[in-house]
Amino acid sequence: MSIETLQSLIPAYAKDLSSNLTNLLNETVVNDQQKWGTFLSCAHAVGVPAVVKNIEAAAGEVMTPEAMTAAKAAAAIMGLNNVYFRALHLMQNKEYEKMRAGLRMNILTNPGVDKVDFELWSLAVSAVNACGLCMDSHEKVLRNHGVTAVQIQAALRIASTVNAISAVLRAEKALASL
Repeated sequence: MSIETLQSLIPAYAKDLSSNLTNLLNETVVNDQQKWGTFLSCAHAVGVPAVVKNIEAAAGEVMTPEAMTAAKAAAAIMGLNNVYFRALHLMQNKEYEKMRAGLRMNILTNPGVDKVDFELWSLAVSAVNACGLCMDSHEKVLRNHGVTAVQIQAALRIASTVNAISAVLRAEKALASL
């Protein structure tokens, strides 16, 4: 199984990450599409080849091709939005917040999956990309659709675990190339 392959790449010093991954794979507060879409969108957001490849293979056993495309689209559009809106939020000159973004974001209105699923994935990717403005925006939409704090926390736990595993594998690859 591809998740076993991914876990085999995690060094002993990061054993907690492997345990967290196992626990999150068994998470039941979100449905399978939400869970695997969160794993997949966060893997794509971080972009570490071994993580992307193994999570994508595992997600492909559970998700439809359309849902997988939507999860990857969440990573793509949040990669754009998180930089733009985080910059606006951090800049002292608030003039830019009043300006039209002028960036194409059509996927947000028609993601090809349930709006709640796409919003959950977008929130998780926004956490990976550290955009507080986007996290607040997506969390508000999710809460308005009846998503609980526990479900949102599950997505954040997945995001943090995928991000941490990716950081460890990047560091190990860097060490191996010395």
